Amino acid sequence: MFNYRKHLFYPIYVERQDPIFAKVLLEHYAGRNSELSSSIQYLNHRSNMSNRYIRELLGLIAAEELGHMELISVAILKLGGPPLTCINSQGAPWVINYIDQSIDSIDMLQVDVQAETRASQLYRQHLEMTTDPNMKRMINFLITREEVHKRLLQKAQMLICESNSPEEYNELIYEYKMSLQVLE
Repeated sequence: MFNYRKHLFYPIYVERQDPIFAKVLLEHYAGRNSELSSSIQYLNHRSNMSNRYIRELLGLIAAEELGHMELISVAILKLGGPPLTCINSQGAPWVINYIDQSIDSIDMLQVDVQAETRASQLYRQHLEMTTDPNMKRMINFLITREEVHKRLLQKAQMLICESNSPEEYNELIYEYKMSLQVLE
């Protein structure tokens, strides 16, 4: 299911080291609304999702979130941040309580939509904390991807409530894959 590619989703450049901003980015690495939390939550929700199409979508998004975590880790190190462990910007360790344990399909997707919303909001807050144009571009890229995930998860919710058409579910997967075309 998962493949590792040597190159990053998005190139990471920094103008100069900024250990203070690197510490801020730890929140996206292993905080409550981090890429780590998102990827594990999607994998867990995927395991409990009965709809095979939405299960596939959750797997695809989980893999991408791991890629985002890798982007954040590279940015932190290039900015002169600390060696990476699973801590947030305050130094608190990542905990399993950050992960939703729902098993109902609609509830899982609603929680996932909310998580994408919080992640985007957090990125927007941190966007203003750097003057580095490269970091701003990376954060804007990540906001865009979180918004794509949110839109697709909302569509998945709607489909569960209203559709049994395999074509509509296939379109959901197709939309996800097409959203990646700009990355290649």
